[in-house]
Amino acid sequence: MRRRKAALQSRSRLDERFEEIGAVRRFAPPVRGWIKAIREGLGMTAEQLAKRLGVKQPSVTALEQSEGKGTIELATLRRVAAALDCTVVYALVPNQPLEAMVRDRARHFAKRRLAPVEHTMLLENQSVSPGDPEARIDEVIRETNPRLFWD
Repeated sequence: MRRRKAALQSRSRLDERFEEIGAVRRFAPPVRGWIKAIREGLGMTAEQLAKRLGVKQPSVTALEQSEGKGTIELATLRRVAAALDCTVVYALVPNQPLEAMVRDRARHFAKRRLAPVEHTMLLENQSVSPGDPEARIDEVIRETNPRLFWD
């Protein structure tokens, strides 16, 4: 029970942080990538950036292309950011709150677990116990280890 409470608190704190971030589309990279956009915004040539990085100019062009393709390594991006006096901000931002994701997955799990039982009972001409189907789903969710929701 302690683990569930800790997980719930952790999800809640993360959801609050994600809410502060706001719409992720505002972090979409410029068409030609962040490196080139910032370099040009600073009025810096590729050769000047290459000198700061201790590489040759064609390497900067390759880095900019690599970023545009999404194949640049995070460590390399951090090196380039430092040379541009920038900071790399790295985050995985869920498309919906974590709590909603867990709740949806738990409901899916519970419905999948209850369906064969209800089907078998109907085949045997037995009725499913009267009551709220949502209450049965909630009961399965409460009695199940949350780690099983993701199997």
